[in-house]
Amino acid sequence: MAKLNKEDFISALKEMTILEVKELVDAMKEEFGVDPMAVAVAAAPAAQAEEGPSTKTVVLKSAGGNKIAVIKIIKEITGLGLVEAKAVADNGGNIKENIPADEAEAIKTQLTEAGAEVELV
Repeated sequence: MAKLNKEDFISALKEMTILEVKELVDAMKEEFGVDPMAVAVAAAPAAQAEEGPSTKTVVLKSAGGNKIAVIKIIKEITGLGLVEAKAVADNGGNIKENIPADEAEAIKTQLTEAGAEVELV
């Protein structure tokens, strides 16, 4: 029997139905005594680490020309008082730390549209 390389094996899998794949997985469990799902679950954290951090910090670099709008957004996002939000707008710094990447992107978009210069770290 000829040895399959990884590309050929994946190509063959693509042509299978879900039922055929399930039967293949069951046969692998029986033949090798290993559950392929356990291997896939163990590999998932490693794959996630390669994608990059799942949390971001929103950093205000500059409030830009429309500082009042930026202060309002900072106040709304952080729950800070007016004086504290103005201080962040004046001095820059972290707006929110360790938040999900999609939430960080949304905040960055809001602040950028108001004229601020924002960075995600």
